[in-house]
Amino acid sequence: MIVTPAEMKALEGKAFADGMSAEALMENAGAQIAAAVRQFSPAVGKCAVFFGKGHNGGDALVAARHLAAHGFAIDLRPAFPEETWSELTTRKHREFRAAAATCGAAGDGRVHVVLDGLLGIGRGGALREPVRSAAGEINRLRKADCALVFAIDLPTGLDGETGAADADCVVADHTLTVGFAKRGLLADGATHFTGRLSVLPLAALTARADPAHLADSVATPQLLAALLPRRSFDTHKGECGRVGIAAGSLGLTGAAVMTAEACVHAGAGLVTLYVTPDIYPIVAARSAPEVMVKPVGALEEILDARHDVLAIGPGLGGSRGEEVLALIERAHQPMIVDADALNILAGRIATLDRCRGLRLLTPHPGEMARLEPASTTRTRRGAVEAFTARFPSTLLLKGARTLVGERGFPLSYNPTGHPGMATGGMGDVLTGVCAALAAQGHKLYDAARLGAWLCGRAAELAVAGGAESEESLSATHVIARLGEAFENLRAGCW
Repeated sequence: MIVTPAEMKALEGKAFADGMSAEALMENAGAQIAAAVRQFSPAVGKCAVFFGKGHNGGDALVAARHLAAHGFAIDLRPAFPEETWSELTTRKHREFRAAAATCGAAGDGRVHVVLDGLLGIGRGGALREPVRSAAGEINRLRKADCALVFAIDLPTGLDGETGAADADCVVADHTLTVGFAKRGLLADGATHFTGRLSVLPLAALTARADPAHLADSVATPQLLAALLPRRSFDTHKGECGRVGIAAGSLGLTGAAVMTAEACVHAGAGLVTLYVTPDIYPIVAARSAPEVMVKPVGALEEILDARHDVLAIGPGLGGSRGEEVLALIERAHQPMIVDADALNILAGRIATLDRCRGLRLLTPHPGEMARLEPASTTRTRRGAVEAFTARFPSTLLLKGARTLVGERGFPLSYNPTGHPGMATGGMGDVLTGVCAALAAQGHKLYDAARLGAWLCGRAAELAVAGGAESEESLSATHVIARLGEAFENLRAGCW
């Protein structure tokens, strides 16, 4: 569910009218904020807490109390004189002082974590002093100390309604939005300031939400986990799906190998990789032993094989256009269409109206522009809505905030991911994961939402331990952490 700041205020008003106290909501929110910080920054260190005089500042102080209890050295940095604070913020400051073993300018060395609790959702317009200077200091710490910045509800300086950013807006690595995602956080221009988005649920508000707002959603673990029930003990490979993958060409064999391996690690029962005879020896030697590699002279041979789901495109090249189009049109199975297959399809887009089976398209922005040139003049949301209204297909539009759309279903925003994913091969892995999920019985819409979340989370996990960085992260590292990502989703990790 995605709300405007005004709608969020109305939900809070309903909760207060029913007897819920602002302090109870603050305590709940602060505890979840601290838990989210610990998830994304498990090593304790120095935490600078920038807080304002309102309830957003109170949330930050409650979170600081919990973090101090777990060993963080807390450095409180109020933006306003104490006499201007709200009564509740003053109380939470007093409780922090009483409970925290370390407070004030504690700890030596660099700041590891920053909490941005300067402004809440009720504030808009240009930043003014002293908040502007405080926001500038947060950005300085992020740059100078490589501190992880966690914005509470909204990065200070970002409009919760429109997503417009002040010139001195806080650049957050993580935004921990309370209750529901705010509309401005999902605007195209907001992603740079919002960073990784986590929606922290508040039961008191969720119970009072209007189902009509489910038109759009953020793919949270709370929404997705139910799609991944545990397997029965007597499950066999035939029940986990047979996937056929058409991929690879001379010079692009790695794409085929990674797609198939990701498919295996996302739970497909049987994976067959179809390649042309000229690259068969290379691919067969490089592929995971669990993958069956078969040479085919013509792609139409795949139509006679027994598969539950097909995937086509990674590393395929552009020389087999007619064969690719024929396979996309004639295959009765659900199919994931990616990479070179998308570029071929762009020249004959009406093929989508004649497909015998369901299709999931997974373009990056450049491929999307070829599929639908008008998309370059629209917002990302508008591009997905227009395309899915025109064609009977599921669309996964890649990007720092991946979108999944299908006619008749809510538009879904993916919150997971990492800047290190800006490297080759990530789309190949996503194609393999989506194919595996579809083969296990998921609708393409759900396979796309799950696949995007899992790949993004696997990337986060690969970097979280310090073994990889933004620069060193590779697609194969993502494959290696898929198992942990599945378990994180089931555990409800943000």
